[in-house]
Amino acid sequence: LPSAISIGEDVSGMPTLCRPVEDGGFGFDYRLAMAIPDMFIKLLKEGTDDAWDMGHITHTLTNRRYKEKVIAYCESHDQAIVGDKTLAFWLMDAEMYTGMSIKTQPQASLVVDRGLSLHKMIRLLVLGLGGEAYLTFMGNEFGHPEWIDFPRPENGWSHDKCRRRWDLAEDVHLRYQFFQAFDELMQACENRFNWLTSEEQYVCLKDNKDKVIAFERGGLLFAFNFHPCQSYSDYQIGVGWDEPMFCVLDSDEGRFGGQNRLEHGHASVFPVLGGFKERPHSVKLYLPARTAQVLVKESLLQGGIRIFLAEPFLAGYGLTSAIGVELQLGTWKDGKTEVTPMKFEGGCMELAQNSNATFALVDPSGDILNCGASKDELFRVYFPGDYTILGKGYLENAPAKA
Repeated sequence: LPSAISIGEDVSGMPTLCRPVEDGGFGFDYRLAMAIPDMFIKLLKEGTDDAWDMGHITHTLTNRRYKEKVIAYCESHDQAIVGDKTLAFWLMDAEMYTGMSIKTQPQASLVVDRGLSLHKMIRLLVLGLGGEAYLTFMGNEFGHPEWIDFPRPENGWSHDKCRRRWDLAEDVHLRYQFFQAFDELMQACENRFNWLTSEEQYVCLKDNKDKVIAFERGGLLFAFNFHPCQSYSDYQIGVGWDEPMFCVLDSDEGRFGGQNRLEHGHASVFPVLGGFKERPHSVKLYLPARTAQVLVKESLLQGGIRIFLAEPFLAGYGLTSAIGVELQLGTWKDGKTEVTPMKFEGGCMELAQNSNATFALVDPSGDILNCGASKDELFRVYFPGDYTILGKGYLENAPAKA
């Protein structure tokens, strides 16, 4: 099948695994980066995070052959089955059951705060530096508190653990929502800026004393401070481009269960400074302890938001064009959502002043055009750019194809 993707699960490091068959290879499109989850489980199992080696972590994440596409992941079914522990369990253990309620414990314990912080940082680090694709396992992205055990003679054919508790991430009284919210924004950020497909990758810094990792990928700068207690102000990092930057994602945001220490940076431009540590340019950042942030070139954030409706999406509702479709833009103001209706007059809706948008679509007869990726049927765009609504209502970061 020309459209099929083949993935090799191999631990031997076979050099020709992803080479074409005509070149003497096995012909796989990707291989799994199986050393990455093993590394993080080993780090969490055998030591404290203040002893983590930044050089070892970056080496493991970048240890792949040129042009050999790799699927990176933090954990998989191996860590979720009976007898092992997920990253969230290694980080928080019993407090996964006792310390996740916002209602009874408004202030997170030190264990939960550490676990939430490192869980977000590890996942962003792997997505940013680990490969050309990213894999997660059902429920682990929001720190699912229970393992998986399929019915078998040893457990009396029980179905008790043969499930995933998706409701936990949707409960506004539980901290699992913060894991879920960060994963959603992290994936949306990659969907918009497409760094996984970029060949531009450079590790700017791996400072074991400061516990800082910084790297460039696809026009973005990723900065991580893994130090458990030391924050840094005006921390200088060398970069390769001469252009101001904006912060588009940080793990310390309140909506992710963080402390909002980087809130000022989202509204402020980071000017480019002179060369630093063998890089032609540099930038100074505030790096709070146990946080990560992603900065983007200013030029990649220009032009606001443009929404296109693909023909297959329209055809699914019996429409031949976008003309007459209404976009109902929601804006939070004075404690409530105000809706501004706007009509498509062509194939594109321009929201030139918006950097993000939440909206509904309504056809000329008043029927809702559903967003297949959202339970409340609303479409969400988190970053400026061109987006096309496809199929059952999924967003693709690209203008509609002619």
